[in-house]
Amino acid sequence: MLLAALAVYGLYTPLARAQERQSKVSRIGILSARKVPSLDADSQFAAFFAGMRELGYLRGKNLAVEYRSSDGDYERLPQLAGELVALKVELILAAGGPTVAAAQKATNRIPIVMATAGDPVGSGFVRSLARPGGNITGLTDVAADMGTKLLDTLLSAVPGVTHVGVLANSGNPSHATYMNSIQDGARSAGVRVLRTEARNERDIDAAFATMAKEKVQGAIALTDPAFNTQLQQIAALAAKHRLPCISGHRQYVHAGGLMSYGPDFAHSFRRAAAYVDKILKGANPADLPVEQSSRFELAVNLKTAKALGLSIPSALLVRADEVVQ
Repeated sequence: MLLAALAVYGLYTPLARAQERQSKVSRIGILSARKVPSLDADSQFAAFFAGMRELGYLRGKNLAVEYRSSDGDYERLPQLAGELVALKVELILAAGGPTVAAAQKATNRIPIVMATAGDPVGSGFVRSLARPGGNITGLTDVAADMGTKLLDTLLSAVPGVTHVGVLANSGNPSHATYMNSIQDGARSAGVRVLRTEARNERDIDAAFATMAKEKVQGAIALTDPAFNTQLQQIAALAAKHRLPCISGHRQYVHAGGLMSYGPDFAHSFRRAAAYVDKILKGANPADLPVEQSSRFELAVNLKTAKALGLSIPSALLVRADEVVQ
């Protein structure tokens, strides 16, 4: 009644509007393909909620969250996206390309914010980065040239490599772009590329067995929600086959992997909060330009390098954001 009275007399101030927003409970959906112990224990989702808190949103107070995860099984994503649509959430935060694709198929009405996604234009999520044009916007990790950067970083660490294996997932719409980028870099460097496909733990075992059989000299594990839950397995298999392997996810190095180079995903998830806030306040996702990742991290595990008999060049170590001894 007070707010109504203030509005009548032209005294509905910005403070009053802010108080009204804080009293309104916003209901959002989160769609993930990764298996995480809890939203608060995961570095990426924790960063997102930290960003939301800075903007005045508190879970259990003025923010309600419906969370759905396929735990690495992409075939479940369409059903889970449908559940969020049926719940009539105000917005869906999609964590990764496969989740964006599932959410896109489920709704063209509910706004979708990409916490991160590779090549949203090539994947058909948006018309352009500057003018998304639909119900999807958010952040991209710029997969268009990430493949070349991963290959170049691997070759810098292990000079003389002429045959590289790539662990990819055909269910990830951004991996075609990554592969094109890797192939472009490989042609320039005179390197042969072997693509192996995986969707689950058993496939990953088989993929590394194929790489060993084909005698590749180095490997690239593309960033993928399903792979991100199997980083220890990937690191162990690379060690077993004595295969220098680089990943796009920093946690790979903490899992015992040799190297990683890729976006600061926690920063991207924190930035996604700004998109969520704008849309909840009435912004049209079609008019919000997609933001490209601006922070990239290089990490190296010297203990793993020593076990592989590698001496990482000092020029590469100087560039590293983290060196695990």
